[in-house]
Amino acid sequence: MTNSADYTQERLVAEDLARQAGVILLHYRRHGFEVELKTSQDDPVTVADREASELIVAGLRAAFPHDGILSEELLDTDERLDRERVWIIDPIDGTKEYVDGKPDYCVSIGLSVRGEAVLGVVLAPENDELFTGIVGQGVWKNGVPAGFSDRAPQQSVIAVSDTEHERELHAYPLPTMHPSGSIALKMARIAAGEADATFTMSPRSEWDIAAGMALIAAAGGTSTRRNGTTITLNNVRTDIGRGLLAGRRDVMDWLKGELLRLHVPEQVHAVTPADDVWAIAPQDARDGVAAGLKLHLRQASGELVAWALVRPGVDQKGAVLAREEGVPNHVATLRKDLTRIYGPLTPA
Repeated sequence: MTNSADYTQERLVAEDLARQAGVILLHYRRHGFEVELKTSQDDPVTVADREASELIVAGLRAAFPHDGILSEELLDTDERLDRERVWIIDPIDGTKEYVDGKPDYCVSIGLSVRGEAVLGVVLAPENDELFTGIVGQGVWKNGVPAGFSDRAPQQSVIAVSDTEHERELHAYPLPTMHPSGSIALKMARIAAGEADATFTMSPRSEWDIAAGMALIAAAGGTSTRRNGTTITLNNVRTDIGRGLLAGRRDVMDWLKGELLRLHVPEQVHAVTPADDVWAIAPQDARDGVAAGLKLHLRQASGELVAWALVRPGVDQKGAVLAREEGVPNHVATLRKDLTRIYGPLTPA
């Protein structure tokens, strides 16, 4: 889609709301807060998340009453699905880092038009860094035009998850990897030339990446799933189902080849016959899907290394782990990801 809209009002409103939300986050950072867990130790939530979300949602509804809204901390409904314009919000991307006292968190506000990210605003409150991108118009950091670096792909800076790096990625001989927390902030820094590409081993949700997708697209790059397929926004299912690959197109082309060459794993969640990885799923796993179970798997360069069948609990609270198989370390990693998604897993 060619972006011909101006979006000046949208930009000003989103930037103002991001800064107001940043004040809330810094207030609680300085004065303390209690931490709750959604599903696991890796999935915390705080009063700051909720208050920032309420502020942003109220501000967007007042300014753009006909737009849909999807926020991580807002009860989701299907009302947004028939809206052409949808704001996709993460009031704190990097809540774990926020809770741990690290600066690597941000406020993320993205605007999707007909499923495409067109505007992104990302604020890093601790460092007072405001990244804004409008597709077709460019990227700004604190009001100053910014853009991609000119590093050669082989000398590129690859922004990766600190959790994934600590757990596994440190063992893979990729060039300069920069581990950090917030995926939205990674994508903002790529759009401003401070890194060149990012990838994940596990899926991300729309609210994690919508603003970052707009920023990278505004700089001339793109964001896809690990297998190269297009990501559209404002879906019934709010996670993208598998790993992310985003950044400069030339670096992404080179990086995709390296990930395949090095057999860097990827989780794929809620696998269906429509997914390309269905071909590597064993018959027992396919039978489980036919019986109503959810199939989650890990693959590395097309080789199945672990899989699990899960029966979700009522209202997605907890789940029954019906079966899991594969290489032990990959099985353990997949199980951790499933605990983050479902909460406690009860063996069948």
